[in-house]
Amino acid sequence: MSFKIYTKTGDKGTTALIGGTRVSKGDLRIESYGTIDELNAYTGLCKDMLKDQQSRDMLKKIQEDLFVIGALLACDPEKDIKMKLPEIEGKDITLLETAIDQMEASLPVMKNFILPGGHPSISYLHITRCICRRAERCCVRLSDEQEEQYILILQYLNRLSDYLFVLARYTGHLLGVGDIPWNPRS
Repeated sequence: MSFKIYTKTGDKGTTALIGGTRVSKGDLRIESYGTIDELNAYTGLCKDMLKDQQSRDMLKKIQEDLFVIGALLACDPEKDIKMKLPEIEGKDITLLETAIDQMEASLPVMKNFILPGGHPSISYLHITRCICRRAERCCVRLSDEQEEQYILILQYLNRLSDYLFVLARYTGHLLGVGDIPWNPRS
């Protein structure tokens, strides 16, 4: 059985949450999981640009985690949904921390703030990091506004932005491209 991609149900600016409740497409919940979707797409772009298989595998795992986060954010908090959704767990955050530590072990100590750039893959990783920070800010606002606890999602996004920063540096290291230090005006 085939489904059409267009339903026309959102033509007036609303969409349905998991649970069936219709909300404005301008709702902060939609903004939150939409930004997670954007982050996921850029993560895929970065994965496609990298040569290092271990980094590519990790980015694929991150994409799967981001899909979980998007689904969790797309649920109506007022409804008891019947489908079982996966969760983000502490071990997902620990995996990011372990990967950060492993990459940092092969990198020179950072003595300056650094500018994004040096190679397209490094720049895309920094763009992805910035989108991750925006997604985190959206989720913080949603958590504050809805008085819901998204503690593991917030921790995951915070650690993911750190991971993406270190991955950008590590990618530069693998490519033989050094960090570009920021030299503030005197």
